[in-house]
Amino acid sequence: MTENNKDELSWDEWDELMRPTEETTGFDRVVEAGLSRRGFLNGLVAFGSGAAVMGLGTGVNLLNTASAQAQDAGRFAFTPVTTATDATVHVPEGYTWDLLVKWGDKLFSDAAEFDHATGGDAESSDRVFGENTDGMELFVFGDKQVIAVNHEYVNPKINLPHTEDGKPQAAADVRKLQNLQGVAVMEVAEGENGWSVVVDSPYNRRITHNTPMRISGPAAGHDLLKTEADPTGTQSLGTFNNCGAGKTPWGTYLTCEENFNGYFGSTDENYERPEDFKRYGINNESRYNYEKFDDRFDISKNFNEPRRAGYIVEIDPGDPTSTPVKRTALGRFKHENAACAVARDGRVVVYMGDDERGEFLYKFVSDGVYTPGASTDNLLDEGTLYVARFNDDGSGEWLALTEETTGMSTAEISIYSRMAASKVGATTMDRPEWVAVNPVAVEAYCALTNNKNRAVKPNAGGDPTPVNGPNPRAENHYGQIVRWYPANDDHVDPGFKWDLFVMAGNPLVHEDAYAGSANINDGNLFNSPDGMMFDTSGLLWIQTDGNYKNEGDFAGMGNNQMLVGDPVTGRIERFMTVPYGSEVTGITWSADKRTLFVGIQHPAAPFPDGEGKLARSSVIAVKRADNGRIG
Repeated sequence: MTENNKDELSWDEWDELMRPTEETTGFDRVVEAGLSRRGFLNGLVAFGSGAAVMGLGTGVNLLNTASAQAQDAGRFAFTPVTTATDATVHVPEGYTWDLLVKWGDKLFSDAAEFDHATGGDAESSDRVFGENTDGMELFVFGDKQVIAVNHEYVNPKINLPHTEDGKPQAAADVRKLQNLQGVAVMEVAEGENGWSVVVDSPYNRRITHNTPMRISGPAAGHDLLKTEADPTGTQSLGTFNNCGAGKTPWGTYLTCEENFNGYFGSTDENYERPEDFKRYGINNESRYNYEKFDDRFDISKNFNEPRRAGYIVEIDPGDPTSTPVKRTALGRFKHENAACAVARDGRVVVYMGDDERGEFLYKFVSDGVYTPGASTDNLLDEGTLYVARFNDDGSGEWLALTEETTGMSTAEISIYSRMAASKVGATTMDRPEWVAVNPVAVEAYCALTNNKNRAVKPNAGGDPTPVNGPNPRAENHYGQIVRWYPANDDHVDPGFKWDLFVMAGNPLVHEDAYAGSANINDGNLFNSPDGMMFDTSGLLWIQTDGNYKNEGDFAGMGNNQMLVGDPVTGRIERFMTVPYGSEVTGITWSADKRTLFVGIQHPAAPFPDGEGKLARSSVIAVKRADNGRIG
């Protein structure tokens, strides 16, 4: 593999190249009883709120009832779109879309105009909309609407076109890449010509790899977080690889650090990494060569610095002078997003996925109770972190990660959450991505995007990845969405029942479990569910980040897409297709629910500026032609 090809790998492919795991024996390549299409469909998928699987053969498909079909028909206020393979966005008839903002657009008037020849001005790169838009949320302050949006990573070959291979050649190149990542907070407004960013709004802000952060929670001040620059272990710089997001009940933004490991490397090729670095994928070779120009990212000089990344960061979008806070009580791993719920007794629950093959699904339960108007300073600092165990009979339990269950201190659990989860025997999952909590039913969903190593290799910690209940396919290339129902309708209860809302697949190619579940058909084919969000009516919006080659196992699927699912009936329809090469990720609504904002990440040219121009990640605004509500 050439160096250039390696640079173009996805993050999970890059991780696997950097850290190959030993193949294991003793796993069945295919478990026939669980993988036959008939047995799979009848035993593993149940549709309908409250209809959890309780063993093989008890699934309930409400699509077969006339009343369910009638109710379902009124829930989808659009005509589904077909697949596409071109370089633009498609939405249903009666809907329109327009660009809101794209990489390099000004947030402040003193920033330079975007130049396709240079990949944008380096000096003002922290005053423009960043690269690779991802999770986002909208906030309302009086009559103002503010969107906070993540910038997950960069595409150095187009961000640094003056370099031969996209690798930084000087500290200025590194600083430009650092500035294009992180978070943008921006006021938006709708006028006669549609939606636009309010340039120079007092709410506008860029948070980058160099923005001061405060570290809070059990790990704050621990020796493992202390550095020469920060001997207190309570102050850090920057937030990294910001993937999905979340919104707290008190109106702050949660940005999630995912593939932070790729930013660190060693200028000493013989540096012996500590064991925890191996579990978290921190290698002597980084992805962007930061360590060659910024000692903070050189693990041979600052070995504790990577332990200060991999957290959920809380940001107050209403106060541009506030310091973002890294909430270590929520654990350290490759955070995909953070889905909040308020339990019956007022405690706050945060559900989180660790997006790597064979890693785990977590939840945090606060000790304190959320009371509107009262202080929330410590709600995400004091509580218990849990990890999920799914049983094959449709039951499950949340396993507390405590000193008693893990033999680790609370601070160590916060820093080494993966190791703590392995100690208690949690269920290894098929890349847990976004979690979504239903606003009209006590249930939650997690997108398990795919796992080609299921029943082939263990995870990075050596935990086995056998075919099991929520992960029922070996070498899973399509993904699935698992759903759970907290016991006693209470999100803090340690027990739950679960089922599979959908198994993505391709019935045009396969006749077994790889064809997908009963609610997959030739009109809604998709693979690799990733982003998810509920609207206020209880419909689930599903975004994909998968194979868009439209051939082989993925024939007929076309480009990545956004679909809508009804939890009550299991019906899923395609709402949008996005440009070739891109992922659709990040979704939020305007205050009046008449505009849907959607992120288009890493498109291939010529989107959105036309032939001969650089491809630019963007946020688009979707509306109904009659200006009706969307969700």
